[in-house]
Amino acid sequence: MNYSVETQDKEAVKIQASFKNNLKFIIPSIIGVLLFMIPIKFEGNITIPIAILSGKLAHLLGPSLPYIISSAICISALGSIITVIFKPKFILKNEFLNTLFNLKPTWFIARVSGSIFCLFVLTGIGPEFILSKSTGGFVLNSLLNILFSIFFFAGLFLPLLLNFGLLEFFGAILTKIMRPLFKLPGRSSIDCITSWLGDGTLGIMLTSKQYEEGFYSRREASIISTTFSAVSITFSLIVVSQVGLSHMFIPFYLTVTFSGIVAAIIIPRIAPLSKIPDTYYNNQPNKDSEEIPEGYTSLSWGYNKALNKAATNVSVSKFFKDGFANVIDMWLGVLPVVMALATSALVIAEFTPIFKILGLPFVPLLMLLQVPEAVAASQTIVVGFADMLLPSVLAANTITSEMTKFIVACTSVAQLIYMSEVGGVLLGSKIPISIKQLLIIFLERTLITLPVIVLIANLLF
Repeated sequence: MNYSVETQDKEAVKIQASFKNNLKFIIPSIIGVLLFMIPIKFEGNITIPIAILSGKLAHLLGPSLPYIISSAICISALGSIITVIFKPKFILKNEFLNTLFNLKPTWFIARVSGSIFCLFVLTGIGPEFILSKSTGGFVLNSLLNILFSIFFFAGLFLPLLLNFGLLEFFGAILTKIMRPLFKLPGRSSIDCITSWLGDGTLGIMLTSKQYEEGFYSRREASIISTTFSAVSITFSLIVVSQVGLSHMFIPFYLTVTFSGIVAAIIIPRIAPLSKIPDTYYNNQPNKDSEEIPEGYTSLSWGYNKALNKAATNVSVSKFFKDGFANVIDMWLGVLPVVMALATSALVIAEFTPIFKILGLPFVPLLMLLQVPEAVAASQTIVVGFADMLLPSVLAANTITSEMTKFIVACTSVAQLIYMSEVGGVLLGSKIPISIKQLLIIFLERTLITLPVIVLIANLLF
């Protein structure tokens, strides 16, 4: 017997709409929202539960943390060296290990450099410009301590948000908003939420796969990846903590969100994104249907899709397996790159005039906007293209004004495109976008979001 797609969808919904599947969607999603999204007051500061748990872990590990972090980074480098040189089959045939250790030359160099920098700082042997407390010493003993503990709890509990239907639920609800505002199909809201609640690179991987399968055109995939691969709540918390303004997390994140929405409305309508053709991967037809089946509202259809997703999660062991895989990926994949790039950028900032020169064109704009310590702030603008954390690291070391630190932190998150992670993953994906286009979009995002952020900062300070 032949069934229409709509009939098949309705039958699937009927099968999955059980009491058990309702609980499997609702309970994990509520726990995930409570951990990652609900602000609470703790020891006089407004924060989220994940941050409290991370702080407790960092305090528990204490002085041993730099040694643990260095061990993880060195294991990461050693695994990459073995994979690149000897190409062992047990790594190449394992999807997770192959992705983790089989790197492109740029990221291989970054990972090995990160391990060398760690060993320099730990042993106290090496060039002073790396050992300095304002460069490598600062990154290993301060910045990475925050990252390590947050990565543990964020990675472990991310499946609560990603695997039990929360994304599908909001995806269907937001269908009628995405197309008129952002020139995107409704399903792209799932990519945005995946990035927002999880990680920008995860959103890009999801977008790339859907582009390959014919659900997004080249332009749509490019818009989503450069506009909606949002910096996660977790990383945003790290940024605002880095500049000593964690007590302002809520106004900080609301500012980032509002400025990001402004950029998301404008940037797809101007070059280079507006000039990218609306063609599909390998010239295949568009497979995306945004129609809601007859008899359903966007809310009820989203809920039913969420139940279908929740029904696929039948194993507690898989939940923890996915969570620990996230943790290992963050520890071994992200920490070495941050160590290498953050140390290098701080060395350049401390011992060369390069960032001062690159930031000079922004000085008049910052002065026009009446930003305090405009010259110091200008040095943080361009470095965000290398890594999202670096502007806040520089601001913490060179800027005293809380208002300017707030502006720098917000701008660094709103810029979105940073080569240490999101940009690198995007360039390595099937989505056809060039590094030149990424740089132009990065500058556009900066010029559009900066005045919005400064305006809000003036209202707050």
